[in-house]
Amino acid sequence: MPGIKGPSDYSQPPRHPCLQINSKEPFNAEPPRSALVSSYVTPVDLFYKRNHGPIPVVDDIERYCTDITGLIQTPKKLYMRDIRMLPKYNVTAILRCAGNRRTAMSKTQKVSGVGWDVSAIGNAVWGGAKLADVLELVGIPKLTNSTKSGGKHVEFVSVDKCRVEENGGPYKASIPLSQATNPEADVLLAYEMNGEPLNRDHGYPLRVIVPGVIGARSVKWLDSINIIAEECQSFFVQKDYKMFPPSVDWDIIYWSTRRPQMDFPIQSVICSLEEVQSIKPGKKQLVDMQRLEGAEESRE
Repeated sequence: MPGIKGPSDYSQPPRHPCLQINSKEPFNAEPPRSALVSSYVTPVDLFYKRNHGPIPVVDDIERYCTDITGLIQTPKKLYMRDIRMLPKYNVTAILRCAGNRRTAMSKTQKVSGVGWDVSAIGNAVWGGAKLADVLELVGIPKLTNSTKSGGKHVEFVSVDKCRVEENGGPYKASIPLSQATNPEADVLLAYEMNGEPLNRDHGYPLRVIVPGVIGARSVKWLDSINIIAEECQSFFVQKDYKMFPPSVDWDIIYWSTRRPQMDFPIQSVICSLEEVQSIKPGKKQLVDMQRLEGAEESRE
């Protein structure tokens, strides 16, 4: 698309050296768990990085635009200057990868995907225009579940290219139109993170933020917004990010039996202390412990 391109290699921007790298190509990394409690708002350089392909490069921000198409009467191109003219909102929202804590789960059952510890989660102040205001520009009123032409979902398409998509196609995801047009849902087209312009890792120049929903639906490097009748048919909606019972046979999966995951389940973890490997006491330690126990008994 004009102004932005997906690089042919995996050249990377500079990143914080403390990040734990879970995958190099595509790049996926998380901070140490202690970073999650260092402040209420997660610093940008310590925010987890989740990618499905090479990180796009913006070479001309003035030419960059997002297309709004699909089941609407008048398709529209939105340039950054158009989006910035809309009312700006700051929304504090958590993003979390649906695979957070997958490493722990893999110890009890077979799982697939990037091995995350506990830190694929972050809280940031996102700045941008509400999607409900953007959709009004193309004739879709707020708080509606359909358009005159039958739209039920809003699909977000990224510039990001993914190996798993057919012919290396773009990353895509969708949310219900009723959520997209609800101002109280705080769905944003964000261009700022913690008061600064988005950086490359987090979707510069424009991304979607869908609060309360797994991070996979908050599409980065936004290329187009499509009003569609059914859920997005991409790999990441139909054949990934779905929850199955522990008894599932991963060699025989019927993906259509499960709805795409949206709201993320609540998790809790202790982050102020790091896990340490327990050491089995030797003979001398056992004798010392027995003596200590005997001393305690004699004092009672």
